[in-house]
Amino acid sequence: MSLAVPPLRITDPAAFGRVAVLMGGTSAEREVSLQSGQGVLEALRARGVDAHAVDGIPALVEAIRAGTVDRVFNILHGNRGGGEDGVVQGLLQALGVPYTGAGVLGSALAMDKIRTKQVWIAEGLPTPRFARVPPGGDLRAAIAKVGLPAFAKPSCEGSSVGAARVVGEGDIANAVGVARAYGGEMLVEEMVVGDEITVAILGDVALPSIRIVPAGEWYDYNAKYLADDTQYLCPGLDEAGERAAAGLALAAFVAAGCSGWGRVDLMRERATGRLLLLEVNTAPGMTSHSLVPKAAAQVGIDYAELCWRVLEQTV
Repeated sequence: MSLAVPPLRITDPAAFGRVAVLMGGTSAEREVSLQSGQGVLEALRARGVDAHAVDGIPALVEAIRAGTVDRVFNILHGNRGGGEDGVVQGLLQALGVPYTGAGVLGSALAMDKIRTKQVWIAEGLPTPRFARVPPGGDLRAAIAKVGLPAFAKPSCEGSSVGAARVVGEGDIANAVGVARAYGGEMLVEEMVVGDEITVAILGDVALPSIRIVPAGEWYDYNAKYLADDTQYLCPGLDEAGERAAAGLALAAFVAAGCSGWGRVDLMRERATGRLLLLEVNTAPGMTSHSLVPKAAAQVGIDYAELCWRVLEQTV
């Protein structure tokens, strides 16, 4: 499967002005965001961009007030002080400051796994069956409705934060404890037996898929950010599968109101070969273990150029 990557639109780093690399914040994904942000900061500076680290939304507001920000590379992750839920996007839009990634609607919707799935279902796009559990709701009843095996996870967190794997009756008590500790709305989702696939989106191009093969039983936080034995196969599918995954990922991305860049996670059901949508990430990780840089490298885009391409979408 050949992929046409458009040429760079901007060649002069001065065209970006002063760039705030927005990282850290106060969400549950702060540490991952700091790692991502440091990588982006170093890459942009290496290409001559006047880039500066800004930790969290209050610091960004102060920098904008001081007149030291012309645009924002948003690499905050998560919600509640993360910048992936539409809040910082609304702030920047109101202030007229260009920023990377999806806008207010796409960011807010994609942060909420349940509402994203509802939109996909309305659009006729495939996603595993699920049940919504309101704060303090009956998680056991939702698991019984969906059936085992299943995942129970917060509707509005990422990076597998707060996710519980429920394979048998003995796992339910742990899942209930996780839900009680989280306190927010939970998603109980059918566990699809098959291959985990992710497709990075850059502009209107779907990059080659990555098939994730963790050493453990599932792709948890440790496998994503800490382990060195997780395998990433890129491209992850044969030619026909690549076309199908790219088309579905782009359709899901657009249906969720997203734009700019991001990542769509899917499962390929082993028994049927069906592709099923899991979620959209509107500010994906950019650490040494992250997936978007791996997919970009497959088509000859190194890490620094990837950061440049994301940033040039703001001009």
